[in-house]
Amino acid sequence: MEKINKTLQRLASNENFQKRYQQQRQQVLQHPDIKAFLAAHQGGITQEMIEKSMSKLFEYTNQSKECNRCESLDKCINFMKGYHPELVFTRNSIDVVYKQCPRKVMADEKKKNEKLIKSLYVPRDILEATFEDFEGDSGRLDAGDKAATFLMNYEAGKKAKGLYLYGKFGVGKSYLLGAIANELAKKQISSMIVYVPELLREMKSSIADSTLNEKIEALKKESILMLDDIGAEAMSSWTRDEVLGPILQFRMLESLPTFFTSNFDFAGLEHHLTYSQRGEEEKMKARRIMERIRTLSEPVQVDGPNRR
Repeated sequence: MEKINKTLQRLASNENFQKRYQQQRQQVLQHPDIKAFLAAHQGGITQEMIEKSMSKLFEYTNQSKECNRCESLDKCINFMKGYHPELVFTRNSIDVVYKQCPRKVMADEKKKNEKLIKSLYVPRDILEATFEDFEGDSGRLDAGDKAATFLMNYEAGKKAKGLYLYGKFGVGKSYLLGAIANELAKKQISSMIVYVPELLREMKSSIADSTLNEKIEALKKESILMLDDIGAEAMSSWTRDEVLGPILQFRMLESLPTFFTSNFDFAGLEHHLTYSQRGEEEKMKARRIMERIRTLSEPVQVDGPNRR
């Protein structure tokens, strides 16, 4: 059996092998990321280091960076699924390290939030919603157009106003939220859909296990928050003033995009927020909440037949 050293020597002397190697070498060195890296470290990297590190450079170019060649996290093409390569210069050599890719970061954050906040769970048809299936009849055209405009203009980290989608039962308000969330995910932008009636019930029970503040902080700071079916809950002074109030106040001050769906228009929701379960009338506190909602979102009516 031929020893490995002799095999390598024989291949190295082979004309076709040499030709293929040189072609591959040129492709690697012409890669934009490689050129930028070598230029940034030109004072410390020698030609000898480059030649010795050629296998590492090839390893880098053969993988997806920033998810640019992967359809999804499940279909990640990299050696380590969910991790993308980064070039580093250390100890007089070039090496490749692996860090979580944007989709992996989003998936981990979603799992963490789902474990923390149970009311994140929404029906499967909402989670799989698409704009292609959002029927664009006259009653829903405006909402679809406004949602598409938001998606076209929004950039992660930028200030933007969300939408307040209101209308009758079953006209597609929650479905449109799901479609927006899925389009954002394609752009590697995280969002969170929360079913408000269940959220407020959950917050009450969180007092006992001391997770209330943690949950409120997560909702405050989520990049894009979607509050589904606000107004369907049995409102209490505590949930309005100690849960909804701080979340919306923080998001308003930080200009974090926030979406809502409701069966009420603004006037109807304000009336709902005015009266607690005990029948207490607190107009000023309701107005404070509504001021935050008006600042955070643009009202858009969604109309049409019940599709449930």
